[in-house]
Amino acid sequence: MLARRPRDPLQALRRRGQELKLQVESLVTESQLTGALEPSKRRDIYQRCIQLKQAVDENKNALQKLNKADEVAPVGNYEKRKEEEHSLLEKLSCQLQELAVGISRIEAHSDKEEDDTTEEDEEETEETGGEEEESEGDEEESNEQASPTQADIVKYIALGDFSAQQAGDLTFKKGDILHIIEKKPDGWWLAKDAEGAEGLIPRTYLEPYNKEDTRESSEGLKEGSEEDVEVEDETADGAEVKQRTDSHWSAVRKAISEISTVDVLATMGAIPAGFRPSTLSQLLDEAGNQFRASYFLQPELTTSQLAFRDLVWDAKAGTIMSRPSRVSLILTLWSCKMIPLPGTSIQVLSRHVRLCLFDGSKVLSNIHTVRAMWQPKKPKTWTFSPQVTGILPCLLDGDCFIRSNSSTPDLGILFELGISYIRNSTGERGELSCGWVFLKLFNASGVPIPAKTYELFLNGGTPYEKGVEVDPSVSRRAQGSVFRQMISMRRQPQLLVKVRSLNRRSRAMLSLLPETLVGSMCSTHLLIFYRQILGDVLLRDRTNLQSADLISHPVLATFPVLLEQPDVMDALRSSWAEKESTLKRSEKRDKELLKSEFLLVYHDCVLPLLHSTLLPPFRWAEEETEAARWKAIADFLKQSRENEGSLKALLSPDGVHKPFDLSEQTYDFLGEIRKNSA
Repeated sequence: MLARRPRDPLQALRRRGQELKLQVESLVTESQLTGALEPSKRRDIYQRCIQLKQAVDENKNALQKLNKADEVAPVGNYEKRKEEEHSLLEKLSCQLQELAVGISRIEAHSDKEEDDTTEEDEEETEETGGEEEESEGDEEESNEQASPTQADIVKYIALGDFSAQQAGDLTFKKGDILHIIEKKPDGWWLAKDAEGAEGLIPRTYLEPYNKEDTRESSEGLKEGSEEDVEVEDETADGAEVKQRTDSHWSAVRKAISEISTVDVLATMGAIPAGFRPSTLSQLLDEAGNQFRASYFLQPELTTSQLAFRDLVWDAKAGTIMSRPSRVSLILTLWSCKMIPLPGTSIQVLSRHVRLCLFDGSKVLSNIHTVRAMWQPKKPKTWTFSPQVTGILPCLLDGDCFIRSNSSTPDLGILFELGISYIRNSTGERGELSCGWVFLKLFNASGVPIPAKTYELFLNGGTPYEKGVEVDPSVSRRAQGSVFRQMISMRRQPQLLVKVRSLNRRSRAMLSLLPETLVGSMCSTHLLIFYRQILGDVLLRDRTNLQSADLISHPVLATFPVLLEQPDVMDALRSSWAEKESTLKRSEKRDKELLKSEFLLVYHDCVLPLLHSTLLPPFRWAEEETEAARWKAIADFLKQSRENEGSLKALLSPDGVHKPFDLSEQTYDFLGEIRKNSA
């Protein structure tokens, strides 16, 4: 017999919400003196906080599943009331999360003080009871030899009841003692109960079982493995002592006592459990220019470092020689489907895909970024522009070229879907990965994959984690009939891409680019101009090929900057398109004339913009800054058209430019070129 549905579902949930609000207010009031309370009282409040947050989340999930059709009688302002109730539950969830974090920090602080006191007592004990401690150490050492993995197992106590949600989960009751075998980054830990059953459990239901047991585990680590302990090397000559940072035990203690921003967002339900800090964004921010296109655009030296390996002069053609590569293809980003939505507590500033060449362990090229578009009616679907023309920004270009000469059999393309966000409560900015996928470019026999459209299902976590789902609530491990499994797969986050083979024209164009590079197709012709001018200056016009003097050439000195400022690249692309439209067909076939005209356009457009004080510094995903830059660029281009060039604007007393710097005019190819990585 089916369960009877409540008469007024929304009203029932609102009543339940008011009850939860009163309970949260009571708990917050009770916790005002948390620091002065006994540890047992603090743990009780923490446990109630977790249980209450679970009840709030359950009510919020029930509210999200509720539809107007569920109501027996008409309800006025239904959507508004539902939204108000959702906001209330979101606020309660945030309050409980902040309270739990505060108690956790107090507990960690008290644990640290207690550990310091214990260490002092142990020092006194060493002086009076060395023999006794030695015998205890022998016993512990024998135990560790008998079971070497015990040092990695930590005891936790369950704060509430949990029933297995799917195959592989472990059911437990409040108060059960659980042994943690593996702490998975997605928040689902592998544990074993007292009866020996193993399975996955949510970490939010746990807290460390006993401080004494925890200290015993750390002592076992100190005796069992030198690699997992913080070691200070003593030197007789008084040299500087450096502390080891690869301590496993320190990482465990930090994981217990601290909650990262992503953990907080995941726990409060603001993001799915599979979201992580963006791996590729961190590489861009922390590795200098190692993974930027400006670095890979520069010529590479041979092993002897006496010549250029990928920039060779073709005397017969009078230009640089084309360079075929193992991988040369065009990739089109079509769309992203069923991408989970973040909560209302964070504001999304940008949706984008970062891609690069990858071999399963390391990045082998520059990291290229394509910004996605979306519609409010379909917020879970991201789209890309298949071909950028006219005034559309190159940042939206879904057509990407891929070039690589790597011989690794595991070569492929790593895609990472990301969002740039700002937290409404703190103003903190960051970038999250919404999932990743790796597309291998060769099969097991070394044959390239066929040119077709690929439907790629996203993985959660980082590219170095395996088996993590983007949103565990929409699990791939669907149980039941084939139809249910098909429905489950349709709800999985996925990326649609098309691998396209090259025609003769596109193959000839891409062969003039570096052997390893990823970029947008709409800027390819501009990159080719740069490489041809680079060949002219370094190989044809240099009187002494052994000279390493600075070269006076503002285009070579500043063009790589455009790859990190796509809006200025768009200005150059637009200006060159206007200039090219005025050329005759015979002039377009004259390569030397085209290069000279390109240099004039570059001097007339890019150089004034790069050194103008009216152009704010480029900042990623800052809407106000991007709008201000677009306005400054548009105004400058408009004045240049009206005045038939930028000379009048440059000589105007109203124009203000940055102080002159020699680096703007000189190209130091020894400082810019890439060393051979072979």
